[in-house]
Amino acid sequence: MPAARESLLDAAYTALTERAWTAVRMVDVAAAAGVSRQTLYNEFGSKEGLARALVRRETDNYLAGVARALSQGPPAAGTRGDAAGRVAAAAAWTLRTARANPLVRAVLTGCWSDRLPAPPPAAADTAPLRAARPGIPAQRAAPSGDGPLPGPAELVGRFCDQAVAALEPDWPEEQLPALGAACETAARLTLACVVAPVTPGTAPSPGRLPAPRSRRGLETEAVSRLVRGAFARVPADAQPGERR
Repeated sequence: MPAARESLLDAAYTALTERAWTAVRMVDVAAAAGVSRQTLYNEFGSKEGLARALVRRETDNYLAGVARALSQGPPAAGTRGDAAGRVAAAAAWTLRTARANPLVRAVLTGCWSDRLPAPPPAAADTAPLRAARPGIPAQRAAPSGDGPLPGPAELVGRFCDQAVAALEPDWPEEQLPALGAACETAARLTLACVVAPVTPGTAPSPGRLPAPRSRRGLETEAVSRLVRGAFARVPADAQPGERR
């Protein structure tokens, strides 16, 4: 029942934004979704099963957004700035999503408040790795529907994997290790910005009035600078261009 499942997950997420997960009742979730409580239990088995499915959906949606940001960025045209811009767009999406979605923020940071479901088992660092070409970060296999839920290390790895996959067609094969290193650094810097958001309040230059900027704008600027800095460290001869 795909439609019923999505309606139940939507209802559960709405309930979570209004009250602590411990106060969310299965009967209320079912009623809000317009289905019977038995249908809810048939679909998820228990409240814990509902919570796991909800966390997985939100993290899957986050990763789908990372892929969209990487694909919608400016196409590589022989400059490292194009690659940095696409990864910066994915980093900005990460900040926006973590700010708006408490479940994604909790999975990215590993910090679960009392209002959220119990945190998933810390199994991210033991997830199986797929073989990678020399110099490219090892890729973690996507968890199955019944497997352990992702944690910070898992999501950083998958952010990096997606960035490499989106950009590598435009890079010479011998420079893929440099691309992998830049993407991994950018992913870790992005996570650092989620864990410790930028706070406004820098002093203006003497004689100049600062342009009003929101905290969101400052955070986006900061992560963009960090990502571009990661790609700026790539050697001059390691940049996109025609494949040899």
